[in-house]
Amino acid sequence: MRHFPVFLDLRGRTVAVCGAGEVAVAKLRLLLRTEAEIVVYGTGAVDVVRAWARDGRITLVERAPVSGDFNGAALVYAADADEALDERTSHLAKEAGVLLNVVDNLEASEFITPAIVDRDPVTVAIGTEGAAPVLARGIKAKVEEMLPSSLGRLTRIGQGFRGRVEDLSSKARRAFWSKFYFGTGPQAFEKGEDAARDELERLLAEGVEKATGIVRFVGAGPGDPELLTLKARRMLHEADVVIHDRLVSPAILELARREALVIEVGKKGFGQSWKQEDINDLLVAHGRTGADVVRLKGGDPSIFGRLDEEIRVVSEAGIAFSVVPGITSSSAAAASVGRSLTRRGRNSDFRVLTGHDVNGFAAHDWRALAAEGSTAAVYMGVRSSEFLRGRLMMHGAAPDVPVTAVENASRPDQRIISTTLLELPDALRAAEPQGPVMLLLGIEPHAAPEAISQAREAL
Repeated sequence: MRHFPVFLDLRGRTVAVCGAGEVAVAKLRLLLRTEAEIVVYGTGAVDVVRAWARDGRITLVERAPVSGDFNGAALVYAADADEALDERTSHLAKEAGVLLNVVDNLEASEFITPAIVDRDPVTVAIGTEGAAPVLARGIKAKVEEMLPSSLGRLTRIGQGFRGRVEDLSSKARRAFWSKFYFGTGPQAFEKGEDAARDELERLLAEGVEKATGIVRFVGAGPGDPELLTLKARRMLHEADVVIHDRLVSPAILELARREALVIEVGKKGFGQSWKQEDINDLLVAHGRTGADVVRLKGGDPSIFGRLDEEIRVVSEAGIAFSVVPGITSSSAAAASVGRSLTRRGRNSDFRVLTGHDVNGFAAHDWRALAAEGSTAAVYMGVRSSEFLRGRLMMHGAAPDVPVTAVENASRPDQRIISTTLLELPDALRAAEPQGPVMLLLGIEPHAAPEAISQAREAL
């Protein structure tokens, strides 16, 4: 991120615009929505600029700016559309120590003005770092459709009521405002502003239930935030505490509220890890405070996620819980290579196993896994690949059975390693994967890994 988005308080502060022609008009229309003192420098002002000056909305100085004009200003816009004049404005702005925007010149600008959806006091700013203004305008149009024109007035009504709920806990306040803004408030507002105010009074008189904690076991999916379910997104947004595994992607954690406490309790195969007992204690401790706790697990929480253990501990502590499933890593890996996990005429069943606990392999039906046409997904199987190969070939699996290893399935750094059962350990050693790897036994990619990578990049 090159440009950091901020909302600057311009109330009573000076913003200088150099240029009084059509190029300046677009910026002036935007600035006139603010409470800034706008001073326009330039000759040959167009009619609309003169009209704004007559109405007292701007101050028009019909000359070029000189040294000292920008002292104390908050922002300066160079909008003359003339390279020499804009360069002079730039020099004067730097002399005065004021941030500068040169219209349509990203490299010469110290800040940029985003596309804005204005539902004052609700403001949505959209920027593309100057790379795609057309895209920013398209996003703006979609957001404009999403947000009703009455949203600003409804927000003002709520703003005037904020002092009445300050004594509530943070969780109770969020519940109150969620009920108003996303529940009964908009319907009441359709009958008028007084009806909306009456609804606020009704909600306050109704009272807020005593805060009780809940632990939500949420599947984060394989890593791509677009593969997160709508319900999981909502749970993340509402959470007070997010306790997540090491493999949950940063892009998904960004969806949590800024105020939320985010705790990583990573478990790393054959490496330093949190003890399960400590994770259990953490869930109970935060749940007992009345917090909304999201236990965020990669993939689906019910697949090798120790879900039953954590549910039992939370339940025994008298804390409510819920489970939000996620897209499994095995499904994402199969999708990434363009194959299904089952296929008519090939396999009527499909197995999921973990290679982390090598001792647990002894209990598997290896003869069935080694049968022609069998398919399976092996989680955490890199270190046990030699054991896996030996067991399967011992029970009759052909050496040329296809195996596809997918590293970081669904993520931008996804990598596909296509090999055979015989060559599997050597292929993994040569690839040196650093991220989570899913082994798909009996499945080969629909196309060469290079072609799949090119198709992903094209998207």
